[in-house]
Order: sequence, then structure tokens, then C-alpha cells
Amino acid sequence: MLADIELLNKVAKEAGKIALSFFNSKNQIWEKSGGSPVSQADFAVDKYLRETLLEERPQYGWLSEETEDDKDARLSKDIIFVVDPIDGTRGFLEGSDQWCVSIGIVENNLPIAGILECPVLKETYIATKNGGSFLNGKKLILPSHNTDSKVESVTGSRILNAELVENYKDQLTVAPYVPSLAYRIAMVAANQVDAGVARGGAKDWDLAAADLILSEAGGILTDLEGEIRYYNKQSTGGGPLVAASKVRHKTILALAKSEGFLQ
Repeated sequence: MLADIELLNKVAKEAGKIALSFFNSKNQIWEKSGGSPVSQADFAVDKYLRETLLEERPQYGWLSEETEDDKDARLSKDIIFVVDPIDGTRGFLEGSDQWCVSIGIVENNLPIAGILECPVLKETYIATKNGGSFLNGKKLILPSHNTDSKVESVTGSRILNAELVENYKDQLTVAPYVPSLAYRIAMVAANQVDAGVARGGAKDWDLAAADLILSEAGGILTDLEGEIRYYNKQSTGGGPLVAASKVRHKTILALAKSEGFLQ
């Protein structure tokens, strides 16, 4: 039997190929009740992942953005898959290359394995608990010295980025908008940007894999109280988020709390 992370790597590659077959091509689109788009590609990837992963691990639970949540079933499981078939669907539909297939495994409410497969960028972020975090096989290690605590660059949602540019352009460099929240967190893990911030509303499937990738690189993802995220709870949503290396985290958290831009 394949180890969990080997299984994730294998199926994520195939899921990426399925998504690519719809990218900049024929792809039926619908609008969800909240106004966000969902496409034929999302459903095709979700179907492949659900059938393949649960065939290999029938004892695991399942939570996906594009599958109706069977709350009783998943809460009865100690280990579940947490999946976003295409994180950054809006960008995917607009032809952006910054989207990914996100698959995490959560055990006892914390991620233990995760992968972000980014087919257009030809990037694979992968992590296991206590096993490190890697981008295309290269280990990710964030700066950890106290002299590295300054936060100079940040990334957030499109609206939040615009507000940060307007109000903090002399204090922060705001990275260009990236439609995938998971990929923005991965950018922090890869030290491409100092911090990632988000207002409330992110779901478990947006975060589980990226959270582990960041933490195994030496970073941390928390709420405004500095508390880490727990997964596979009654609610799949949460409040504002701050992601950074451990030495930068206090800096950006203090700024977010004092200025209130995540409220």
C-alpha cells in the first residue's frame, strides 16, 4: 500500500491533468448561492479525487468544497481528506496560472499531510507532519533569526490588497493579487512574500494542506488571537487569518490588530 503522502502525490498529479484539460477550454460554469463560481472542471476533479482517494482509504472521512458535507459521517472519523479540487476557481476561469489542486489529510483536527499541485506553474508543494515542507523536491526553510522579524511585503484578497496599497504603501509592499488563498500561503512558506492575511470566511478546504506546508517550513497560521486552526469541527469556516514565519508573525499580527484592517 502506498504511504499517504505518496498517494496524495500520485492522485494530485492526475487531478492536475484533469483540471488542465478544461483550462482555457470548454468549461460549463454555474454560480453558487453565495455568488462564487463553480465549473465543470471543479466537479470533474472532485469526482476523480473522491472516488480514487476513498477507494484507497475507505476508512477515512471526506470534506470537499464541491461535495455536500455529510457532517455526521466526517465528524465520526479521526482521519479525513480535506479537498479543494481547484483552489482559485475564479482565477482558473479567468486564465490565471495561479491556481492549484489542494489535498490535505487531517488527523485529530490537525493536518498531517498536504499537497498543492499547481499544473500551469509546474509547481508541487508537499509536506508531512514532522517530515518537512518541499517545493519541487527542494526543502523550504523560513528565516528564523530574530533579525528577520521585519515585515516588508504582504499579500491578501483583491479588495484587501487595494486597501493595503491605499493605506500602507509607505509601510508595506503589497504583492500582486493571487486568486488562490492556498497558493498565497504557500508563497509565504517559500519566502516569496513576508506575510499573508485574510479576513473571515476561509474554509477548511482552503487551508488544511497549505497550513501544514507553512508550518513545516517554519511558519505559522493563526487567527487574530494568535491561535492555530483546528480542522474537522462542526463549522468549516473561521475568522481572520495571519500567515508568516514564526519570527515575523508577531510583527504582522500586532499591525493587523492595532490597525484593524482584518476586521
